Amino acid sequence: MKNPLIFSLVFSFLVLGLAYPASTAESPPSKGGVLPALNLTTPKNPVEKGYLGLTGEGLFKIPQIKTKVVIVEIFSMYCPFCQKDAPKVNELYNAIENHPELKNKIKMIGIGAGNSSYEVEVFKKTYSVPFPLFSDKDFAIHKACGEVRTPYYMIVRINDDGSHQIMHAQLGGFQGAEQFLELVISTTGLK
Repeated sequence: MKNPLIFSLVFSFLVLGLAYPASTAESPPSKGGVLPALNLTTPKNPVEKGYLGLTGEGLFKIPQIKTKVVIVEIFSMYCPFCQKDAPKVNELYNAIENHPELKNKIKMIGIGAGNSSYEVEVFKKTYSVPFPLFSDKDFAIHKACGEVRTPYYMIVRINDDGSHQIMHAQLGGFQGAEQFLELVISTTGLK
């Protein structure tokens, strides 16, 4: 570069970029890790509130759900892959609910990245989603989860002491409900 001022500015930006990388976004949740502190609004629907084993009003965190395992799907109403996978995800929910030994040990929730409550409700009605879905209109949860693409699935084991651990995380859909349920059982040690 012929202009020393431009060279100095470019060099300074490069050095600052290496010294202070733009890592304000968290990395995606992965196996062995824990969820970021995600605050969700307690459902007003008494059936959904009962399904999750929650009481009261206000905010809750995923490890407060009364179960051994939570399957979290981060989706978007506008994601064609989420739309395509919705019947398989519903099939997974039904397989869990129809299995007497797993029904109360595994719960499912969905978080609509960038979706308003209205958009989440449209997705829920359009695809007859039977489990609770939550709005993440301002992308706060999405950002805390490393701005993952959708759909993104996490299998979270909740321990008796209230701690939790991510047992599996994956981007993209799954082949079938039975295969995914077997993965849930094998990774979490459920019987």
